[in-house]
Amino acid sequence: MKIRIINKSKHQLPQYATSLSAGLDLRANIESPITLQPLQRCLVPTGLYMALPAGYEAQVRPRSGLAIKKGITVLNSPGTIDADYRGEICIILVNLSNEPFVIEDGERIAQMVIARHEQAEWEEVETLDETERGTGGFGHSGKK
Repeated sequence: MKIRIINKSKHQLPQYATSLSAGLDLRANIESPITLQPLQRCLVPTGLYMALPAGYEAQVRPRSGLAIKKGITVLNSPGTIDADYRGEICIILVNLSNEPFVIEDGERIAQMVIARHEQAEWEEVETLDETERGTGGFGHSGKK
């Protein structure tokens, strides 16, 4: 799939780390380092702009290494970039650790997965079909 992209950053285009990777690494495009204090959040620009085809979205997700090693995650995970959005891709990061974290220019801060999606068409009804689960909610299956 070809996706039109404008790269106004100082860095290479997002790349897959391996031939079987689902996510493309996104890099910070900043003039100077950003220190993210514990529980602080910030919007980090990437310098990238793209035009997704209709029926697709880009999902912005945390990088597992930053999450487990540093407590850094994407706050609205997964963040959705709609096919009609043409602004700069920016990443909402949050520091869930007890230590300050410094974001450097060019650092891989998140990953982006391109995914097909459908749009729902509502059909209002008076009742829904019965299932074994029924109305069982959070924790309905108990501990095993």
